[in-house]
Amino acid sequence: VGDAAHPYTVFDYTPTRSREGPEAFLNDFRGTSDAPRYLQCDAFAGYNGLFTNGQHVLEVACWAHSRRKFVDAKGSDPVRAHQALIYIGNLYAVERQARELDPAARLALRVERAIPMLETFQTWLLQAKADVLPKSPIGMAIGYALSNWTALERYTTDADLAIDNNAAEQAIRAVALGRKNWLFFGSDRGGYAAAVHFSLIASARRHGLDPYAYLRDVLARIPTQPADRIHELFPDNWKAATLEPLNS
Repeated sequence: VGDAAHPYTVFDYTPTRSREGPEAFLNDFRGTSDAPRYLQCDAFAGYNGLFTNGQHVLEVACWAHSRRKFVDAKGSDPVRAHQALIYIGNLYAVERQARELDPAARLALRVERAIPMLETFQTWLLQAKADVLPKSPIGMAIGYALSNWTALERYTTDADLAIDNNAAEQAIRAVALGRKNWLFFGSDRGGYAAAVHFSLIASARRHGLDPYAYLRDVLARIPTQPADRIHELFPDNWKAATLEPLNS
């Protein structure tokens, strides 16, 4: 899921869950020491190489993933789990207010309110860690949060960063639900084709388009569209050229 400057939702297909997939897809995703790039993701180990191979990419973790582990721990340690969920809920309360602000005010609110909350929460986690079994559900939830702490608090350093990657989670929901019925793509080529179609459909929806209407028009144009002008058929450009003149 790209940012506002790259307003597309892109799917990729790999035959396995090995690290080579993310590394190949994001091979050209690079920043500099003065202007690093950000990548928000869960703690899947396949992304780790992107943060250590000199591409100047900074990891932004997902509080929704961390929260889920404390939810899972409620059955075995309700007191500690609920306390952690209160801390996380307070962070999300700040974000609900910050969402309506301009970038400068959003960052200032995070510095004023979220950072002190994070410091208090981290202190609590460190104290609780000493009193729980590491392999218990609450111990694993605490361990996950602490081991990813730098990435979890990074969203407070830039107003354009989000507290979680729920946008990506929502984008793959249709795939996660559908694969129980599809079972197979048929081949790696079929998986790649599916990723292309999911990318077009998700990006069209992101711009408020009817995917069927968009694809019907675009697929009819592709045979005669010059390769160096294929960007004109991207959902945002297509919308600006095709629909917006009709509404003006």
